[in-house]
Amino acid sequence: MRRLLLAVTAFSFLVGAPAAFASQCRDAQGKFMKCPAKSTVHCRDNAGKFVKCSAPGAKPA
Repeated sequence: MRRLLLAVTAFSFLVGAPAAFASQCRDAQGKFMKCPAKSTVHCRDNAGKFVKCSAPGAKPA
């Protein structure tokens, strides 16, 4: 029983550790910093297809 508990605890640390650090951002020197806000603006052209917002004729959707 003790071995099973130890194995489950070790497995949970192995699985949960990368997820804890995945949300943190690093700068060019490797130091932790606040993550930049993600842009949720999407643009469409006259035909209704998604394009880069810098494209000619693109309008925010």
